[in-house]
Amino acid sequence: MASELFDKRALFTRLLPRLIDKMLADGCVPLHGKDGKTHMKNSLHYEGLAVDIDLFKDGKYLDRTDDHEAFGEFWESLHSDCAWGGSWGDGNHYSIRFGGRK
Repeated sequence: MASELFDKRALFTRLLPRLIDKMLADGCVPLHGKDGKTHMKNSLHYEGLAVDIDLFKDGKYLDRTDDHEAFGEFWESLHSDCAWGGSWGDGNHYSIRFGGRK
């Protein structure tokens, strides 16, 4: 039996490859962030609804929020529940809204 959380995780899993493909097409090397780090309490990372993506291009780590802006806009265009952390200064954060969190 599906739940809202299940449905949101399925959506996130279905859309994430599109974002990664976009990054690759633009000549970037996206790496799954180190989720071993501690996230804030009630983070969507713990629900399987968020990922940090470390971005590289031409061997250089792109660590500025601006480096992710085009991808954040693309991510948010995929679905009304997609949220990009650049809106609050966490440029490499991509998530799906759930329970009033993003």
